[in-house]
Amino acid sequence: MTHPLFEKHRSTLDGALAAIATRGYWSAYPEMPSPKLYGETAPEDGRRAFEAHKGQHFELGQPGQTGWHGGEISPYGVELGTSYPVCTPDALIEAAQTAMTEWQAVGAQGRTGICLEILDRLNKQSFEIAHAVMQTTGQGWMMAFQAGAPHAQDRGLEALAYAWREQSFVPAEAHWEKPQGKNPPLVMKKHFEIVGRGVALVIGCGTFPTWNTYPGLFAALATGNGVIVKPHSNAILPAAITVRTIRAVLAENGLDPDLVSLCVTDKRATTQALATHPAIKSVDFTGSNVFGQWLIDNCRQAQVYAELAGVNNIVIDSTDAYKATLGNLAFTLSLYSGQMCTTSQAIFVPAGGIDTDEGHKSYDEVCADLARAVERFLSKPEVAHAVLGAIQSNDTLERIALADSGELGQVVLASKTLENPDFPAARVRTPVLLACDAADERLYMEERFGPISFIVKTADTAAAIALSERVVATHGALTVGVYSTRQEVLEAMTKATWRSKVALSINLSGGVFVNQSAAFSDYHGTGGNPAANAAYADSAFVANRFRVVQRRYHA
Repeated sequence: MTHPLFEKHRSTLDGALAAIATRGYWSAYPEMPSPKLYGETAPEDGRRAFEAHKGQHFELGQPGQTGWHGGEISPYGVELGTSYPVCTPDALIEAAQTAMTEWQAVGAQGRTGICLEILDRLNKQSFEIAHAVMQTTGQGWMMAFQAGAPHAQDRGLEALAYAWREQSFVPAEAHWEKPQGKNPPLVMKKHFEIVGRGVALVIGCGTFPTWNTYPGLFAALATGNGVIVKPHSNAILPAAITVRTIRAVLAENGLDPDLVSLCVTDKRATTQALATHPAIKSVDFTGSNVFGQWLIDNCRQAQVYAELAGVNNIVIDSTDAYKATLGNLAFTLSLYSGQMCTTSQAIFVPAGGIDTDEGHKSYDEVCADLARAVERFLSKPEVAHAVLGAIQSNDTLERIALADSGELGQVVLASKTLENPDFPAARVRTPVLLACDAADERLYMEERFGPISFIVKTADTAAAIALSERVVATHGALTVGVYSTRQEVLEAMTKATWRSKVALSINLSGGVFVNQSAAFSDYHGTGGNPAANAAYADSAFVANRFRVVQRRYHA
């Protein structure tokens, strides 16, 4: 019998399955915050729902609660004052383990249907979630809505589709009959049960608390596991709203809501103890190399899916659309003040310059022209604030100040502080561009998270391609780009990215940017270089989260 929620959302699942097979454009959830799409009252309802969280206890009804914790600081200077339940990790783990028994009994189809209902419910809360994402991360409103809500939901659905596809390949039962010549055949009846590996821990990041959380969350949940969501200490609210909705849908379907819980702590030792608990069988993490590597090295009992730091880079050899190329790069470097795991940090330019449709441009001219393109793009305050957003952490502010000081290279474009009229206390900074020689590897060969980019002078294009490959292989990257009018250069760059296992964008000069990743079409990460050991999403991202347990007997 088909589960009613599976039937209710079948068309959504079918669309997602077709999309991951064809990799064309498809989206289940509207990306524009339009009342025509979400309902006439949706924007105001969402704003009011967000405002209602301010200064309040966020009740979840979880087991093992010992107190309350909050302290989120909005990059826009908005007073939040929300506090969240602090629960003992052991209580959350025990409750999740208990709840997993009936979650397993629901079956893969039932779990998929319930997860689809959760995503549908989250989509209806997109405005509330967007406000929460904006005020905790510093994203501009449009990015907070799109990346924080529908795009994140698309990524969750993508992981869910892969999870359903992999589980659907496992038959529930089989009639096994082996001929024995003149003797009666051997006949067995076999049953195959899909069971989750165990409780999953999903550790969120401070810049994309839903987009980077939903893939692991729904991959683990759909494959039969309980999930504990541990949000970044400065981006708790988006995760709390998500967990509250999941728990509500579970309860409405007669299931134990403690299958999914929120673990709030600002103590690394608590997170480490939770991550290494014997009952935790998978860990999803987005964040720093230091803690990510600690998880990989120490969580021996669990499968760790980690997205870490990297040095994304671009090779510029030549272009037949110089102005459009500079405009594309200006947007790329400015979007969310460079606080994206996909933002380009190193731009490799040959010392002899590049050929363009506007004539030959020297290395110094490329530097100056890119600086002017960034200034021109951000010259209108309304555009600048919409694109830049605000700086999420004090550490990023300190890195910007260090870059501005000239200690990391020659300052081609200094960062400026902008005043946001809607949020007077917002921490807004424009990008800083630095020039350096390829030999100055200590400057650009590590991630400088934030609006900090290096225009690196290389001996020639071949050296630039070789350097790009070495950077990716050694330090990792999620995105690499190339600009060239020469086919042999494009082929050489393509082969370099095959070897270093990183996604490549070629000659982007229009409305698509190297730091954007589309669900159902673009693989986010490859799992093949140090920046990430997994991809959002593919079969490998979900298949190791469940096990098949069989039983058999003579028929």
